[in-house]
Amino acid sequence: MRILVIEDDRKVANFIQTGLGQEGYSVDVLNDGEDAGEQARVIDYDAVVLDLMLPGRSGFQVLRDIRARKASLPVVILTAKDAPEERATGLDAGADDYMTKPFALVELSARLRAVLRRGAPLESVLRVVDLEMDTVHRTVRRGGMAIDLRPKEYALLEFLMRNVDRPLTKALIIEHVWDLHFDSVSNVVEVHINSLRKKIDKGFNVPLIHTVRGIGYLLTDAPS
Repeated sequence: MRILVIEDDRKVANFIQTGLGQEGYSVDVLNDGEDAGEQARVIDYDAVVLDLMLPGRSGFQVLRDIRARKASLPVVILTAKDAPEERATGLDAGADDYMTKPFALVELSARLRAVLRRGAPLESVLRVVDLEMDTVHRTVRRGGMAIDLRPKEYALLEFLMRNVDRPLTKALIIEHVWDLHFDSVSNVVEVHINSLRKKIDKGFNVPLIHTVRGIGYLLTDAPS
């Protein structure tokens, strides 16, 4: 899942980026509202966390811009403005949720999961043959056996499972699983694919993670 955080307080933005990153999200940060609407349009984000008090353009202007370009993109407002009238204004302007500062990261994460479930036709339980992922409880099992994954392994597997039978390039994987400025010449994708293979395929008769020569990787139960 790829999240755009629009927050001018760099400490708060870094806190959110680090916390959500540890949960497996890919997080991009903007510190003003000038280019936020355009970036949300051209990049395939799953949700936006939006402050209201931004330099350049206000959060309400950014929200209207996002709604004009991507009407269904989930947006969670995160702001110090806590008056009931301001909360109502934010929700009426098109926000999917409204949180006030100070906030707990665990609550922000839960609210993101909630708007992602509401905002897009995403299945909460993904299955490919005997591989099962519960995206609500963030658990993975194969053949009934629990599989322990690190956050980025989980994020990579979820991306593969949501694109079953579709070859995915390394660049596309980096774009959706890692952050915007990730070094594309790194071998981190290969490292994580190899780690997933050891956890997902080792000991099972049917391998699910395949290399597509000259393209990238895909998850399928079809023979390679």
